[in-house]
Amino acid sequence: MSLRTALLLPLLAAGLFAHAQAAQPQLRVQLPATATAPASGRLLVFVEPAASAAAKFGGKVTAVEASPFGGQAASVAGMDIVRLAPGLAVAMDTESLAWPRPFSQLPAGDYYVQAVLDTARDDNYAGRGPDDLLSVPVKMALGGDASAVTLVLDQRLPQAGDPWQLPERFPQALRAAAPAAKAATRAIDFISPALSAFWGRPIHMRGWVVLPPGYDADDETRYPVLYFTHGFGGSQRALVPTAISAYAGMRDGSLPPMIWVLLDESSPTGTHEFADSVNNGPWGQALTAELIPDLERHYRMDARAEGRFLNGHSSGGWATLWLQVRYPKVFGGTWSTAPDPSDFHDFTGVDLYADGANVYRRADGSAFPLVRDKGQVVASFEQFARLEEVIGPVGGQLASFEWVFSPRGADGRPMPLFDRGTGAVDPQVVAYWRDHYDIAHLIQSDWAHLRPDLDGKLHVYVGTADTFYLDGAARRLKAVLDGVGAKSEFRFVPGRTHFDLYALGDDRSALLKDIAWQMYAIARPGAPRPAATLP
Repeated sequence: MSLRTALLLPLLAAGLFAHAQAAQPQLRVQLPATATAPASGRLLVFVEPAASAAAKFGGKVTAVEASPFGGQAASVAGMDIVRLAPGLAVAMDTESLAWPRPFSQLPAGDYYVQAVLDTARDDNYAGRGPDDLLSVPVKMALGGDASAVTLVLDQRLPQAGDPWQLPERFPQALRAAAPAAKAATRAIDFISPALSAFWGRPIHMRGWVVLPPGYDADDETRYPVLYFTHGFGGSQRALVPTAISAYAGMRDGSLPPMIWVLLDESSPTGTHEFADSVNNGPWGQALTAELIPDLERHYRMDARAEGRFLNGHSSGGWATLWLQVRYPKVFGGTWSTAPDPSDFHDFTGVDLYADGANVYRRADGSAFPLVRDKGQVVASFEQFARLEEVIGPVGGQLASFEWVFSPRGADGRPMPLFDRGTGAVDPQVVAYWRDHYDIAHLIQSDWAHLRPDLDGKLHVYVGTADTFYLDGAARRLKAVLDGVGAKSEFRFVPGRTHFDLYALGDDRSALLKDIAWQMYAIARPGAPRPAATLP
């Protein structure tokens, strides 16, 4: 789960629905006559009480968005648009698929409303972008004799600028290092034969190679390699600050001299997590048998397991943990932080293997939480799932898990883990998940075979207050490894969440520096570590 997702703010204000309900609003959405072509995609209409919307923006409302995380009072309705011709309008269905409830059940009053046509159908993953068509937020009344409103899709967000021009929220030292880091970084754009054969069209693997200061292609010096991948919501573009930070750290000596390979694991279905999947294709095979050998032919890399290391956070943490277990001969160790669930007995708190398992409700009827902050539950599993369903069927966090883990259904799509209406878990799907992707189960079942190449290579770090309850699955994985007598390292950092796990004092990347030096000690035994880098 990603920083972008978690920064969205929570649930509907208490008591909001104690007021009188409004009639179904008469909303129409129009493509302007000046449009050069018809449009299609997922049509979303967001509505929020005027007072709360104005308060967020200090007056002029520039956007209306909904979130499952509490604090916002916005709602959203969604529907598919096959073809909307220029100048024509469509009546918006605000009842059939809406979160947290149909618009007719909203209290009467003044609201701001905004339409978004998600033409790329990627808002569940990447949020709003320049490919979306938007209306300006319009103030309208709901309930009583409210008049009809037409929202015109005549707005676009600006194209993103140069990713190497970091915004001012980043430290000045990091922004100053960007030009030198850019010069030392090479883009990865590799067409995978295996993935292209699976999809029947060219499939690109993307990322960055960050070369250490002093790297000389004609030199005999070789370097250990750190393979890093992002979490849910990440992209090649979003990896640029990591590239700059890695180069700057190597230049000032706080990081050891290594080659960093920053891997983009995003796809139209979410994060593919470098797992071979009947739905996404053979991403693990493509990485280990195609991309890595290609990189090692072009760069002066240690082409041995003791020089290839893995690190990732959240969904990237699961991906790197999976890669180490699935390909233990290829990599010399993974340092996986706050990984997505590695034991499906604790899937963010839900035991998927329990009789009558339900991801929405416990046996006593209470809701399963999904997000917490400072000890308080701020979102339930059901709220998260239902909003994701409205935004679209593909690309969201829960659907992304199904694209990686699930068997393919009769309709050619992944079989859903659970019924979106009731939360009931499908035992057939869970059995497939267990046999193919439950890391703890696979280790326990096959430890005798895995042990020679895997023992001592698993390092897992997670905060005891992880925002998404991911410490629970990590504890279960540790118990399995302890039970088979494996050597492993687990750190449960007291009080740390999903988003401050790497910080120590003022250094937001202190843990990453420690991890990199641990890797370097394996690749270069006896190499000194500067005292200033010790935690």
